[in-house]
Amino acid sequence: MDWRNVNFDWNRARAFLVTAEEGSLSAAARALGVAQPTLGRQVTALEEELGVTLFERVPRGLELTTAGLDLVEHVRAMGDAANRVSLAATGQSVTVEGQITITASEIYSAYLLPPILARLREMAPGIEVEVVASNTIRDLKKREADIAIRNARPTQPDLIGKLVAEDHATIYATPSYLQSLGDPQSPEDLKDADFIGLENLDQLIEGLNAQGFDLARRNFPIQTENHLVHWQMARHGLGIGIGPCHLGDRDPGLARVLPEAEPIRFPIWLVAHRELQTSRRVRLVYDLLAEELPTLLGD
Repeated sequence: MDWRNVNFDWNRARAFLVTAEEGSLSAAARALGVAQPTLGRQVTALEEELGVTLFERVPRGLELTTAGLDLVEHVRAMGDAANRVSLAATGQSVTVEGQITITASEIYSAYLLPPILARLREMAPGIEVEVVASNTIRDLKKREADIAIRNARPTQPDLIGKLVAEDHATIYATPSYLQSLGDPQSPEDLKDADFIGLENLDQLIEGLNAQGFDLARRNFPIQTENHLVHWQMARHGLGIGIGPCHLGDRDPGLARVLPEAEPIRFPIWLVAHRELQTSRRVRLVYDLLAEELPTLLGD
């Protein structure tokens, strides 16, 4: 390689890449934690350095030009390489301290992680933990989290996953609400019942109907994207909610709507960066989660 001809400014390239991925300078500036004018100057400087126009303005933000489309994949590869350097450096840590980010669903974050983190605090008080409670899958490759608890096997080649448990879920309601429905015994008895909706309502209805129900949007007068809010609404008798059995069966204010029905089963995967598995602190937290989650889920 002729190093004399390599004068590429990575900061400018990163500004271009994040702007391309976020779709606007303002969103990219927020993602990088820099001022928008600074980011704009970096992108402009890269265009001048390369002698091409990378973006053109459209009503909803910025759109890559043909030259930008040709360049973005190369810069993305540079970003992945830079990220691997960072991950490899992180993996060389020899002390069990520092920050780690765990992402899990709202229900898991609220009901499964607290006892595990309490034990972690006793084992390694030097580890600082950030919990990202979200039902949206976070991108571990972009370092939005170090470890993820997911209900699907990871497909990205740079991630590793371990199937640690199986969870079960079914429908719950307050005894008084079930009594108002005449103590239903089958899905047919629930065709006029109120259910509490979640995100992707049409998919939820389709999934329930595949289990023998006969539901439509009229059966979901209340909806929320927040699973904790959903659960509290069920606990207050506003309708039938859906939740994990490890939570619902222990709640004295709720009962299974159809106790004889087979619960829905789904896997629990623990996911992390392949490189980060060499980090002592990530390995410690990863192994602790793998040990504790099956116990908490009753597996």
